Amino acid sequence: MTHPAEALLDRWLEDAALLAPAAGRDLWLTEGSLLLRGWSEPQRRYHTTEHLTEVLAALDELQAVGAVAADEALVARAVGWYHDLAYDPRAAPGSNEHRSATLARDHLHQLGVDDGTVDAVEAGVLMTLDHEATGEGGPTGDAVHDADLWILSAPPPRYAAYRAQVREEYAHVPDEAFRVGRLAVMGPLAARERLYRTAHAHEHWGDRAQANLQAELAELRRA
Repeated sequence: MTHPAEALLDRWLEDAALLAPAAGRDLWLTEGSLLLRGWSEPQRRYHTTEHLTEVLAALDELQAVGAVAADEALVARAVGWYHDLAYDPRAAPGSNEHRSATLARDHLHQLGVDDGTVDAVEAGVLMTLDHEATGEGGPTGDAVHDADLWILSAPPPRYAAYRAQVREEYAHVPDEAFRVGRLAVMGPLAARERLYRTAHAHEHWGDRAQANLQAELAELRRA
């Protein structure tokens, strides 16, 4: 059986060949190794290769049903590869997203990716900072938004594991402060009239996400 890291590297090589065909396999491999090292850093519990795999799978689903075209999905996957490349749970709000966007811009330029695509990837990474319910970016931005939030619609056991992983990442935060902070993040998401932007995600993921969110919020409010 292919190891998940090997499967991810194969996926990266496929995308790199489309994003930067002139760079060549050696540079694609070097960048892929850097990406996997970043996503495997020891301070991570949720923002790991598991999350990256889930984001890519969600994008595959959205592309398969026509929610995003193949060229748009390629850019969305590039956003997925880089959106949490810089991740420090102790960083100031927004720092991780801005650092990841800078890394994406610098590294994609070094690979020879065209300027328009680099700009779109940078914008997509920055969009993950606040996940506004509506925003710019067209189908690519909508797909990134929904794929990154797919976890909210995960089956209950995976959602419970996700919650535990996030708590482990923020183990340095006292329980009450974490509870208050989590309420401040998840409450507004649950209150949105429409959580997901694409019609497919809204129809197929929305109810599950709302059920997970409401169950978590009820537990947080009882604590």
